[in-house]
Amino acid sequence: MGVKLDHGGDDGLSEIHEINVTPFIDVVLVLLIIFMIAAPLATVDISVDLPAANAQPNPRPDRPLFLTLKSDLSLALDNDTVARPALRASLDQATSGDKQQRLFLRADKTVPYGELMTLMNELRSAGYLHVALVGLEADTASPRAAP
Repeated sequence: MGVKLDHGGDDGLSEIHEINVTPFIDVVLVLLIIFMIAAPLATVDISVDLPAANAQPNPRPDRPLFLTLKSDLSLALDNDTVARPALRASLDQATSGDKQQRLFLRADKTVPYGELMTLMNELRSAGYLHVALVGLEADTASPRAAP
């Protein structure tokens, strides 16, 4: 509460009805600096070696449809090379328009993860939601590494 001294009037002492925001601004700026320093320290970068999967393989259909993403980022549907713009039409032709048919997606291990996700997004936008990722089976007789 502030007090204004006015010697020229008859009302004597009167109160100032304003909030002093300077301390509030100081506190906010200090908090901002603390969060600017603490935010980068909160993220942790951990390098991870992902293990091979040892899940039980599911039975394959009689005529599986394989979509392969090669190391040069070209696509192959079964054994035929497919251009990316023609992927939707080629899939519709190979599945006879059955979008419920499971696609088996294979990718070279040198393919960046972002490229694999881009291809999966293209499959989703084409309406193919049943996608199985194909990998090598891990040796189940080998002991697991300690964490």
